[in-house]
Amino acid sequence: MKRTLLPGKPYPLGATISASGTNFALYSENATGVQLCFFDEAGTQTDCIALREVTAFVWHGFVQGIAAGQRYGYRVDGPWAPEQGQRFNTAKLLLDPYAKAISGQVDHRGPILPYDSTAGDPRKKDDQDSASFVPKGVVVDDTFDWGNDTSPETPLSESVIYELHVAGFSKRNPAIPEDLRGSYAALGRDSSLNYLKNLGVTAVELLPVHHFIDEGNLLDKDLRDYWGYNTLGYFAPMSRYSSSGDDGGQVTEFKQMVKCLHSEGIEVILDVVYNHTCEGNHMGPSLSMKGIDNLTYYRTMADTPEFYNDYTGTGNTLNVHDPQVLKLLMDSLRYWVTEMHVDGFRFDLASTLARELHDVNKLGAFFDTIHQDPTLASIKLIAEPWDVGDGGYQVGNFPVLWAEWNGKYRDTVRKFWKGDGGQLSDFAYRLTGSSDLYKNDGRKPSASINFITAHDGFTLCDLVSYNGKHNEANGDNNNDGASDNESWNCGAEGPTDDAGTNALRERQMRNLLSTLLLSQGVPMIAGGDEIARSQLGNNNCYCQDNELTWHDWNLDEPRKRLLEFTSKLIRLRKEHPNLHRRKFFQDKQVRGSMQHDVAWLGTDGNEVSDEVWNDNSNKAIAMLLNGKTLDVMDSEGNAVVDDSFLILVNASDGGVEYTLPTLTGSKEWRQVMDTESIDDPFCQSEVAEKAIVGGRAIRVYTDGKDQTIKPDMKEPRLAKTAI
Repeated sequence: MKRTLLPGKPYPLGATISASGTNFALYSENATGVQLCFFDEAGTQTDCIALREVTAFVWHGFVQGIAAGQRYGYRVDGPWAPEQGQRFNTAKLLLDPYAKAISGQVDHRGPILPYDSTAGDPRKKDDQDSASFVPKGVVVDDTFDWGNDTSPETPLSESVIYELHVAGFSKRNPAIPEDLRGSYAALGRDSSLNYLKNLGVTAVELLPVHHFIDEGNLLDKDLRDYWGYNTLGYFAPMSRYSSSGDDGGQVTEFKQMVKCLHSEGIEVILDVVYNHTCEGNHMGPSLSMKGIDNLTYYRTMADTPEFYNDYTGTGNTLNVHDPQVLKLLMDSLRYWVTEMHVDGFRFDLASTLARELHDVNKLGAFFDTIHQDPTLASIKLIAEPWDVGDGGYQVGNFPVLWAEWNGKYRDTVRKFWKGDGGQLSDFAYRLTGSSDLYKNDGRKPSASINFITAHDGFTLCDLVSYNGKHNEANGDNNNDGASDNESWNCGAEGPTDDAGTNALRERQMRNLLSTLLLSQGVPMIAGGDEIARSQLGNNNCYCQDNELTWHDWNLDEPRKRLLEFTSKLIRLRKEHPNLHRRKFFQDKQVRGSMQHDVAWLGTDGNEVSDEVWNDNSNKAIAMLLNGKTLDVMDSEGNAVVDDSFLILVNASDGGVEYTLPTLTGSKEWRQVMDTESIDDPFCQSEVAEKAIVGGRAIRVYTDGKDQTIKPDMKEPRLAKTAI
């Protein structure tokens, strides 16, 4: 079919549809020629047009008659000189980096490598056509009826984040129609929305939904990529999670999911992988940017550009200090905010994005550009503050607009509840928002994204159930995954019918969740931890897209108990601004006298001495949160006063007797939670001067009135009394 080609425009990049056709624009600084190729639904190439117009290294043209649903790709000509970092090969069909939808999968059995693999020489060019074996871009009509959709705009200080895998969350849910399970549509169904709303979370953090591919070595073992950290396209939602096919319907389905979540006040945060792509190192396939302009898009070795700098452990690193690559990432971020209505991003291996030349620079070009962008000014920005390169661990060192996954929080809290000595002082820092990391650089407690577990590592249930990893199903002889786990002293490893062992495991899960949700900062719950989801000891389930990782919704009584406990705990937190303060603790003038925001007490009821802090054998501490010193105003400008809380923590094996501090006036302490209790941890009662906290347990007291905490409470209660 003869296509009419007009000059078109160099901007915007990608495929932009209009009433009479579609404009195509592709950036390549070193190319000598670019062909735009079209394909039918069967994958057969129907036409190929040479783009003649080049403006500022953008190859562009307007093709009349091209409508939504059209599949396309590029063939880019230029030097084949791998030793110089040039990998142009017109035999390889390449995906538009700006494609908004992607159709088809990579067939690793086909000639997707740019070099002749049969000759064993990565410098010898391969002339076999790859078009039948690689995905194609799809022209998309962006029209969507958003109605009155708006972001919930939940302040980060009031957020409770739930890390969720789109497919794994609903794959086994009997309340979801079978043909929708594992899809964006399933996450937007009432059963999913009601579950998340009743649990009490304010945001879902979705594991990668940018279109990714399966690694060939996994397919050879009958496995496939589950987590999704193997990105092919930064604008296209993953078609695997679409119940609407891969011809553009995945875009509409994703938007509808976001709209549904927003309607219930739940924000959508995307886990994004802007540090590397799926094209690997010099031995990897040519699927998109490697063949479009390798030297522009990737960081190559200065002296030997045939090879790549690899700060990610995946073979390559995006060249984010190149203006065009920086533009690509910024355009992607803006697209997901403006067109897809997402509310924030969690940046995988974010230290890589901060590297200027080699060293990590927290004021690098990527962060400077984000800080100056009005579209991104109000969204949530969360960094995974490390990578695998030298100096890559940067917890506490990101710029002021950023929150961080607080790896120190995870490590300290785990060590404390496992029973390690010498953790008390650091544990206190983590409970109070990690002021040692964030207070002196202009940030607040909400900079700390607190977590105990995440997708990477043991689930909460497995953390307290296994003494070592069991990753045999991954096919690497159990050599993959972290190996820093030790016995949690919870009895026999793995599933057991021993009542005492199971009771201790349940209590440890309650302890860890309680610590997480009673800490200042922002709690993040790994999806399924609230129902004791197990991966049978596998702490690296990146390749397990099966029942090992999918949520099991057939809940027995212990799992139901944990779900109810977590829901009530979240609501206790949301009820009380004293449990999620906006600012770090400090001494304040209240009614003419200085009062502490927080006080640390020993078992005798007195403030903790240096001797106690330095005692490596001490595993018990009390934290008193003064509700009268909140720096919060109500809608009428009155100061908000909340209940005070006394949190007694005991990580030792045996019970500890505490003397409770005396309250002024006629008030008495009221117990509101005890993790030692299995049947009713939230049973409330007034207490005497002393209390015995059982081994490995937390008790929480308040000076407020009796108030039953229901798991289906809809709105938080604030005690708004003028001081």
